[in-house]
Amino acid sequence: MTPPLLPFMILAAIGFLASVGAHIASLLDLTLPGGKLVWLLHAGVFIVWFPAILLASRINRGRPQFEYWKSVLSGCPPWMRYAVCALFVYAIGNFAWFMATTGLQPPPIGDAPPSIVRGFSGHWLIFYGAAFAMLFSIYRNPALLKR
Repeated sequence: MTPPLLPFMILAAIGFLASVGAHIASLLDLTLPGGKLVWLLHAGVFIVWFPAILLASRINRGRPQFEYWKSVLSGCPPWMRYAVCALFVYAIGNFAWFMATTGLQPPPIGDAPPSIVRGFSGHWLIFYGAAFAMLFSIYRNPALLKR
């Protein structure tokens, strides 16, 4: 029996698109409308990430750890697998840039400054993007769960 993936895939897609918007706005040094509401993206990661990881661990049961991403994303088209890899590399670079330019500042009071949003949104991109790709892989190839 295949778990209900579609609601989590939709949430992951919405979270990813909202993260792209927040990230672009932060790169343009724009304060986001809604102020602190941007932190809902931080909480939303857990809603889509836990089901994705639980299903991924089911797919990889008994497999070598180094094949983790290859097997989890095997139901995705090649461009999506490459996009997940590119997002991962970008998130690392974005985090390094964030630490070099912003450092460890005290938590903001009031609206989230663009520099802080940029640091977090890079992580949101990879978590929402990878969750969507993993769920899409299972949606497209439910036999992955039967291994």
